[in-house]
Amino acid sequence: MHQHGELFVNFLRARRRIFIDDKQWDLPQVDGMEFDQYDTPRARWIVLHEYGEVMGGVRLMPTTSTCAQYSYMLRDAQLGMLPDIPQDVLFFKAPVRDDIWEATRLFLTSAVPAQRRIAVQRMLMNQMAGAAYAMGASHVLGIVPATFSRWMTRLGLMSAVPVGPVQNIDGDRTQAALMNVSYIGEMTPTESTHTLH
Repeated sequence: MHQHGELFVNFLRARRRIFIDDKQWDLPQVDGMEFDQYDTPRARWIVLHEYGEVMGGVRLMPTTSTCAQYSYMLRDAQLGMLPDIPQDVLFFKAPVRDDIWEATRLFLTSAVPAQRRIAVQRMLMNQMAGAAYAMGASHVLGIVPATFSRWMTRLGLMSAVPVGPVQNIDGDRTQAALMNVSYIGEMTPTESTHTLH
């Protein structure tokens, strides 16, 4: 926060525009920012920006995380703590492992023009994978569009396998997936990307 405070605030404001204003999700917000119980010191935030204007982002959380009664989103959903996410979101018991992290709140803003969206998506996913790997993860778990395999192939990204049923969550057709980030190796963030600690 002391290094990227303004960027972090702009990131939370962008999240509010995407998830509350556009998607109409019922999420906590204050002073124009969206945040929840998973935005803790255990989280890492990948923010893609140009000259301070947020273009996209994602939040990473270790599956070993705990904060009060919460752990991480998919595990808490499975335990029945999050009524908006089905308990059968995963085919197996939610992992608690140092080498598996969870990705949530993945988004691109409307500031990204159509002709650049694939390139920006690819950059964001690569930065997410590199950051997760640098923190000791071999895999990232998350809810993605149900067409994720076609989407990942189009982006030329890491391999991923479905680990949950196709579901309709908040109007989106989604599926939990496990993404392999172990081959990425440590990546140096670009000038317009920050991992916020």
